[in-house]
Amino acid sequence: MLLDLIKVFLPALLAFALGIGITPVISHYLYTHKMWKKKVGKGEGTPLFNKLHETRETGTPRMGGVIIWISATIAIVGIYVLASLSNFPLIEKLDFLNRNQTWIPFAALFIGACIGLIDDLFEVRGTGDYKAGGLSLGKRLLIVGVVGLLAGLWFHYKLDVTSIGIPYFGPLALGWLIIPLFALVMLAVYSGGIIDGIDGLAGGIFAVIFGAYGVIAFFQSQINLAAFCAALLGGILAFLWFNIPPARFYMSETGSMALTLTLAIVAFMTDSLGEGEGLFVLPIIAFPLFATSASVILQKLWKRFFGKKLFIISPLHHHFEAIGWPSYKVTMRYWVLSVIFALLGLIVTLVS
Repeated sequence: MLLDLIKVFLPALLAFALGIGITPVISHYLYTHKMWKKKVGKGEGTPLFNKLHETRETGTPRMGGVIIWISATIAIVGIYVLASLSNFPLIEKLDFLNRNQTWIPFAALFIGACIGLIDDLFEVRGTGDYKAGGLSLGKRLLIVGVVGLLAGLWFHYKLDVTSIGIPYFGPLALGWLIIPLFALVMLAVYSGGIIDGIDGLAGGIFAVIFGAYGVIAFFQSQINLAAFCAALLGGILAFLWFNIPPARFYMSETGSMALTLTLAIVAFMTDSLGEGEGLFVLPIIAFPLFATSASVILQKLWKRFFGKKLFIISPLHHHFEAIGWPSYKVTMRYWVLSVIFALLGLIVTLVS
């Protein structure tokens, strides 16, 4: 038990220390090269958003998410290399990068980070599919959907995943339907990435979510997966250290896409593979992400069927800004709710 705890805590501490260490260099580069949007919003159709964010959007660099995945990657690979070169059995046991539990989420992290980084580069340069730059939403959803289908195929045919866990009921057999379900879940989680945009908001929420899934994996005896989640947690906390208001940079797509794609994989890893219900509790633990996506959908439906807005502005966290809440109040209350829903999700899955 003690060794398992060290195996989990060490990557978190290492990733946090690395993140704190590399941030000044990355921050200097982002500010020197003015890696922020050249105009607010996505064009002329978002005047209220533009007014709320006229100073933050065009003066705060994007791509801060690189701190998360770079620090986590160095910690993960560093421990792997150290264990591979070491002749000490104790050090060798600290390695958690393996085919059974961590290769797939690590690959998802890398793929999401690279695609998101490309989108961010387009956006800060003012090129791409729309006026503010960046890949169009349709293209990003297509990429995420394809990644989800490929992951679903791998889980179904390589790992023989054919069911999902339901608390107090047991496995629910889905057969090949697990493949499209995988894509749908990944798209749903990715859509919640739009929660980024207020100083510290996304960082705090993702920290709580990955911390919760690390606990679930630990109690499922998936210690390597728990250590992987801990490494991400450490990287996120390092990012959050510099993202507490006033933010030094935004997580943006390279961070949110990397984390949301990875989160979808981790949810499936802690489901039938871990003899648990990691997928079932995903909407609970990640409730702020799903509520954010739902607010956008409800806004569009409300305008279509009733001819008026349900919220002053969507996503929901910007609605709270619009009614007069200071950004720090929105952020901290979201953090509180994240902890509450994470604890609720842990109770559901750990006592079932």
